[in-house]
Amino acid sequence: MENQRPVIIVGGGLAGCEAALQLAGRGIPVRLFEMKPTQRTEAQVSDTLAELVCSNSFRGAGLESAVGAIKVELRAAGSRLMAIADQTQVPAGGALAVDRERFSAAVTAEVEGHPLIEVVHAAVDAVPGPDASDEVIIATGPLTATALAADIQARCGGAERLYFYDAIAPIVDAESIDTSIAFAASRYGKGEGDDYLNCPMDRETYERFVAAVLAAEKVTPRAFEEAKYFEGCLPIEVMAERGQDTLRYGCMKPVGLPDPSTGKIPWAVVQLRPENRDRTAYNMVGFQTRMKWGPQAEVLRMIPGLERAEFLRMGSIHRNTYLDSPRLLDAQLRLQSDPHISFAGQITGVEGYVESTACGFLVGLMVAARRMGTTLPLPPSTSTLGALREHVLGLNMPEGTEKHGHVPSNIHWGLLPALPGRVPKKERKRRYGERAVADAAAWWDVAKAVVGELTPRSGGA
Repeated sequence: MENQRPVIIVGGGLAGCEAALQLAGRGIPVRLFEMKPTQRTEAQVSDTLAELVCSNSFRGAGLESAVGAIKVELRAAGSRLMAIADQTQVPAGGALAVDRERFSAAVTAEVEGHPLIEVVHAAVDAVPGPDASDEVIIATGPLTATALAADIQARCGGAERLYFYDAIAPIVDAESIDTSIAFAASRYGKGEGDDYLNCPMDRETYERFVAAVLAAEKVTPRAFEEAKYFEGCLPIEVMAERGQDTLRYGCMKPVGLPDPSTGKIPWAVVQLRPENRDRTAYNMVGFQTRMKWGPQAEVLRMIPGLERAEFLRMGSIHRNTYLDSPRLLDAQLRLQSDPHISFAGQITGVEGYVESTACGFLVGLMVAARRMGTTLPLPPSTSTLGALREHVLGLNMPEGTEKHGHVPSNIHWGLLPALPGRVPKKERKRRYGERAVADAAAWWDVAKAVVGELTPRSGGA
């Protein structure tokens, strides 16, 4: 087994550090490039690795939430960053939050103190070629430096394969939609005839809704997030600012969608499109928004049929560098056209601290397995680790949906296959979590026989 040539990792964030520690913990040398302190992105303020730039929260901790389940899966499989997060946590009710400075300092100490990891503080302007290493992991995050982004873009076939802004619409839990109001139909009966759920509005309801959208508190863009909207995916509040009727001539257009309860065309319609094969989650078509999450939920619950909506993902728009991963990456998250290059973390189309860590964890194990002359068994789609990988590759899209329009996402239950049979609503989330953790444990029993567990070492967190 040839283990002596270092794996090159570009990016010292959560994904890059987790991948580095998984590799080094299995005896595989790593050269980790981090451009700080010589250069920083606009969001970074410290010189440590694994800097938490937005908040100190790793979000929910219980099995009722998908992000809680993925933490359990990561802990059981030996994630080093989850262990450090647990050691540096601060009180946060039902969530896992950490002391940001202590967390980043502990990750930095463990990475820099590992004898098999060389940290190089220098910017990387181009992806290292196979002459530098047979395995390169790009984990540069949502604000990838301009020169490197340009090189990645060229390797991926041009501007249409690397995106620089998210425009994310909310996702609604299917069971929380009132189908006595929302009716199944496709515009003019096209497709299968029931491809969408449609929430009808009369004129008075529509006008109240538009007023609420305009009045709701919005997220203020950071200094480096100059608003660069495409006409095809404008925030709903921007459309509402253009005039009272702009939304109902845009994403809320009712034409070709008669309400079967009245036989008439509504004044406006909100369309919901299946987000997954099992139709357990629906995407609010065209509803990307900068409304803050609390006010956003209140406004969206004004929509007939969504009064009791449970949101699996809220809408947002922000600067983000990410790949059209379903078209570009293979099953091992390698660039199809150049398989010595793997991608990990937010650049693949995952959102959030935990999800970035999970992606780095999986890619680190995949590279480790290849260095050992074998292949990592893939986590099942019923686990949150498996569902996250399938999201990146577009594998959990509805049947017949082309792999296009890849949109970053946090982990949520709508990314997993439906539970078998009928499950009472109050038990459903817990049952998803129990199944995910059990299936991940069964996977790890097989996977660790392939890649082994981390080698214990003194020092570090």
